[in-house]
Amino acid sequence: MLHLITPQFFGEFEDVLADMHRLRYRVFLERMAWDVEVEGDREIDRFDRFKPTYLIQCDRAGRVSGCVRMMCTTGPTMLRDVFPELLHGKEMPECPLVWESSRFAVDPAEPSSLGAGGLSVATYELMAGMVEFGLSQGMKEIVTVTDVRLDRISRRAQWALRRIGPPLKIGNTMAVAGFLDVSRPTLARLREGGGFKGPVLWAPQVPPTAA
Repeated sequence: MLHLITPQFFGEFEDVLADMHRLRYRVFLERMAWDVEVEGDREIDRFDRFKPTYLIQCDRAGRVSGCVRMMCTTGPTMLRDVFPELLHGKEMPECPLVWESSRFAVDPAEPSSLGAGGLSVATYELMAGMVEFGLSQGMKEIVTVTDVRLDRISRRAQWALRRIGPPLKIGNTMAVAGFLDVSRPTLARLREGGGFKGPVLWAPQVPPTAA
């Protein structure tokens, strides 16, 4: 199941969010050896304190198996505020119709069936969820900073990154920034690649205000 967790529901999903930060620790610090901020066994950076939106994937036992973070470009963003060199002198978008994605992770230890191109169904589910969320917000594009390995995965999923410029070595990573299309044809391709017949994203509902 793929949960859409917005700031008003952080309290209700406190344990799920904690598990998400532990997954990010395992993926980004232990597996990829990125230079990231940690608190104990959790990877947490300053952008988590700006009340982003999270898409969090849970397996049938309720364990967090994947995640991605979404932030509107009208606020703080990693590309503008941390990795401006990846803009290559171009303007950073600052628009409610363009959001930034970051911390895309799928737990490599969790078994998952394979979809098109040999990619895991879990990867397709996260990507399709991003587009579903984008369409619900009227987005046109998602901007992101990513590792070139994840860029190759997006291309195999037929969701190619439109690069802003060439990759640059940042720490031990070849990083690249670019734009991902948010459209119904893109969503249809991702659903087909993952074998989904309909929406993948589940969002909690705000309870009605008492009269």
